[in-house]
Amino acid sequence: MTVAAGIGYTLIALGPSLSLFISLISHKPFLILTLLSSTLLWLVSLILLSGLWRGFLPFKSTTWWPYAILVVTSVCFQEAFRILFWKAYQRLEVLLDAFADRVSKPRLFLTDKMQIALAGGLGHGLAHAVFFCVSLLTPAFGPATYHSDRCTTMPFFLVSAIIALTFVTIHTFSMVIAFNGYAESKRVDLYFVPVVHLIAGMLTLINFAPGGCIVSIPLLYMMAALTLIHCGKTVWGRLLDDRSRITLQ
Repeated sequence: MTVAAGIGYTLIALGPSLSLFISLISHKPFLILTLLSSTLLWLVSLILLSGLWRGFLPFKSTTWWPYAILVVTSVCFQEAFRILFWKAYQRLEVLLDAFADRVSKPRLFLTDKMQIALAGGLGHGLAHAVFFCVSLLTPAFGPATYHSDRCTTMPFFLVSAIIALTFVTIHTFSMVIAFNGYAESKRVDLYFVPVVHLIAGMLTLINFAPGGCIVSIPLLYMMAALTLIHCGKTVWGRLLDDRSRITLQ
């Protein structure tokens, strides 16, 4: 039964990502490479960040504010890497368009660019899930489970899987919003992504309170839903604008 539970926790955390990969990304080798490159980049960034904080951990203080500083630092570090990822994508887009011109093929369409952003975001989300959830699930396949003193109503592994799913969702679709903000210089999108990322990170600190998981998980899913809604509006608006430009031409 614990093997089934371990598989279930893994599917909760990564099941939607697997579905997205099979239905969209797996059909295009370039998107697979983008996903793998993004996952590696974000894993490296998280490893570097953990190395920087290793000398300060574990915190001896029982208050929440040292962890808040850790969250703020992590968010700022990852958002800086997001900008670097965008810069690298811009150079790659120029190379791809130049190659398309040489072989008399069409340049990247708007949908292609959105899929690249989605693959990059999924890589970010998978890196987060692997780093913060999947690496903790090995004991879940054993003969017993584990309950945290702060959240006795749900197994620790289930809480980790559920929270990992919210961050995979946020990171995946935030990348699409961020790429649109960078490309169109839209301040709403540029501010939306780091603010949502920071709020979601801060909401995890509620888990330090007794029974906090009952409060933090619904709030995190609200942030994930907000990200999905904003991403949907962003994509729909870009597609309508692109269609209007084509019609005018």
